[in-house]
Amino acid sequence: MRYEEKIAHELKLRPKQVAAAIELLDGGNTIPFVARYRQEATGGLDEEALRQAADWLARLRALDERRATILATIVGQEKLTPELAAQIAAAETLTVLEDLYLPYKPRRRTRASMAREKGLQPLADLILMQPRSGQPAAELAQRYVVGEVATVAEALAGARDIVAECISDHAGVRGALRTRALQWSVLQVEKVANAADEKGVYTLYYAYESRVDRLRPHQVLAINRGEAEKVLRVKLVIGEADWLLAVRQAFRPDRRSPLAEELQLAMEDAARRLLLPAIERDVRRALTEQAESHAIAVFAANLRGLLLQPPLAGHVVLGVDPGFRTGCKVAVIEATGKVLATATIYPHTGAGGREASLATLAQLLARYEVTLIAIGNGTASRETEQLVAELLGGMPPGRVQYLIVNEAGASVYSASPLARAEMPDLDVTLRGAVSIARRVQDPLAELVKIDPQSIGVGMYQHDVDQKQLAGALDGVVESVVNQVGVDVNTASPALLTRVAGIGPRLAERVVAYRDEQGAFADRQALHQVPGLGPKAFEQAAGFLRVREGREPLDSSAIHPESYGVARAVLARAGTRMTDAPAGRETALQALVAQVPLAQLAREVGTGVPTLSDILAQLARPGRDPREDAPPPMLRSDVLSMADLRPGMRLHGTVRNVVDFGAFVDIGVKQDGLLHRSQIPRGQTVQVGDVREVEIRSVDAERGRISLGW
Repeated sequence: MRYEEKIAHELKLRPKQVAAAIELLDGGNTIPFVARYRQEATGGLDEEALRQAADWLARLRALDERRATILATIVGQEKLTPELAAQIAAAETLTVLEDLYLPYKPRRRTRASMAREKGLQPLADLILMQPRSGQPAAELAQRYVVGEVATVAEALAGARDIVAECISDHAGVRGALRTRALQWSVLQVEKVANAADEKGVYTLYYAYESRVDRLRPHQVLAINRGEAEKVLRVKLVIGEADWLLAVRQAFRPDRRSPLAEELQLAMEDAARRLLLPAIERDVRRALTEQAESHAIAVFAANLRGLLLQPPLAGHVVLGVDPGFRTGCKVAVIEATGKVLATATIYPHTGAGGREASLATLAQLLARYEVTLIAIGNGTASRETEQLVAELLGGMPPGRVQYLIVNEAGASVYSASPLARAEMPDLDVTLRGAVSIARRVQDPLAELVKIDPQSIGVGMYQHDVDQKQLAGALDGVVESVVNQVGVDVNTASPALLTRVAGIGPRLAERVVAYRDEQGAFADRQALHQVPGLGPKAFEQAAGFLRVREGREPLDSSAIHPESYGVARAVLARAGTRMTDAPAGRETALQALVAQVPLAQLAREVGTGVPTLSDILAQLARPGRDPREDAPPPMLRSDVLSMADLRPGMRLHGTVRNVVDFGAFVDIGVKQDGLLHRSQIPRGQTVQVGDVREVEIRSVDAERGRISLGW
């Protein structure tokens, strides 16, 4: 099968769609650009489908590269047969390919290789052939008692070593046993004697067993971590019937042969010494890869939810980075993100610190007309929340509110070169408070400054393949940034870097040009940026916004290549971009009601998907998709676990989604767990969602809150 046919089959797509996607991606186009502006070519493939197709394409090409290397190696050994060549050509996975290559793979000296050096290969061949000779095994082996082989027993043992390796290396045997092991083998886990597990993290797995096909991804990762920390001992149990059935498909002792017992002994040795340990490694690796892929998908979904949280524009925000001994760092941020003031307060150290801290906060709120307080969710968060609630209790209701902000990565950002460049006059400890405040005003613009792996959404983040995780999270950031769009005249280099076709170097050049020449008057002015050529402009232009510039269409997500179509549509509707939005939307709706989309698309010279996108943008240019999400919860008072009672219904914010449910911030010190069994079938939750939940139980001693829908 050609690449497009194979990928289309795997992803349930049409080969024509995949072929177009491959051609576009190989031509240097980015996934966001292809998904948004080449829908006619790909048949409407979205970003997810394009990323999956790109991943499959990379996998298939890597497989073919490995196939070519293996063929060349075996040809060099002069051992390639037509049958083997056909098997290698037909191999559809790397595992099958490596199984076929195993007998020819250069390896260190083994018991089998040493036996071959003693001239015992012919005897091993006899054992494999199972001749029905009337001679006993000892007589057949006697002729090989020469040189370094001193006895018949030694000759037979060496020959069995060769046979055992042959059985273990057989691709068919390995494939069959691996398949059965992935279905029927049992993973047994026990606690290592005297191993320290002070918090009882792995209590569930002290004496645990499960069929491997029933293990859930989070269980696999937990067991792996416990094993790595030497708390747990893990063993894969493969039944004798399973390995015997797999081996006997290719090697069967003939009871009429004097060498039948030798083959049986070699089979048992092959299984226990070589085959079963290898298959155990393969199964554990497969389980881990599946679990990691699932965990990475969860991370990616959580990160998308976090980045798509709606901004709270127009607020003067007081950000608080809580702390005990070192105090709470405070920063007041103007609605534009400009730093107005900073301070350090010590409300949790006694000696009048609380009263002095309240006075400082009250002064800052009054002087800068603060309307919102953002509190980081780290150490001393809830104690600081109580301080803020006490402060707001003495003020008119609703004048100032607060919310808890995920501060993950703030300390990493504070010490970064980017933070030093943005806030050279601020101490590193105060930059975290600035970041927390700005995350409220525009979560996306602030979070893109932080390595996605430092944001910390999901579980077992450090236990998965870091390269794969980084690639997936970077893809999410790129996707969200381009989905939302970027104001080219206000965006930071970090935000511009994520725009399709830009990258770090061009982002710096765009900002440098903007600082030297002033704001961009239109998208066409981007051509003046050194190094920003036609291809980069093509990829990036549609995702960059120029608001209140010379060209009204520049504030929309319509690509400059489609401006002619957009103007033709406006003319057909009898309206202009400068008309009032309500009137323009009404005129466009009337046009669509009169002329079928397919006909209108033909008349203006484009496809239906592109026309639909253009119509939506003309009606509401530059609409922020984050507007559709529920706004963050704002509070003015604080709850404690003592206030909670079973049956109470509260609104909470989803902070993390994991395999077994979702953790929800309901305004107390500990997030509650909404177990997956409590989520109605068909309902989904994602990070940032605001949901009404019911308190089912409270375990104050263990700090656990169980929630229901």
